[in-house]
Amino acid sequence: MTRSLKKGPYINERLVNKVKNLKAGDATVIKVWDRACTITPDMVGFTFGVHNGRVHTPVIVTENMVGHKLGEFSPTRKFSGHGGKMAKTQAAAKK
Repeated sequence: MTRSLKKGPYINERLVNKVKNLKAGDATVIKVWDRACTITPDMVGFTFGVHNGRVHTPVIVTENMVGHKLGEFSPTRKFSGHGGKMAKTQAAAKK
């Protein structure tokens, strides 16, 4: 479910302050554990290290990402592929 319109989007104030203190085009990675934080237009152009439960995945924020959550761009599960022996043999045959 989405957040109520009267409440507005969830934005972490500490994260906003960190972004405001950095200069535009700064290459430093801002480490973030708050995956539910909504991306604002102020964050465009910065790199965030979004934690996926194991490591911080670097996410470069673009204009198309505004309004989405930070966690959407840092997958938490590793896809190993479908199939079993047959898929492995076909993959080996391709190489």
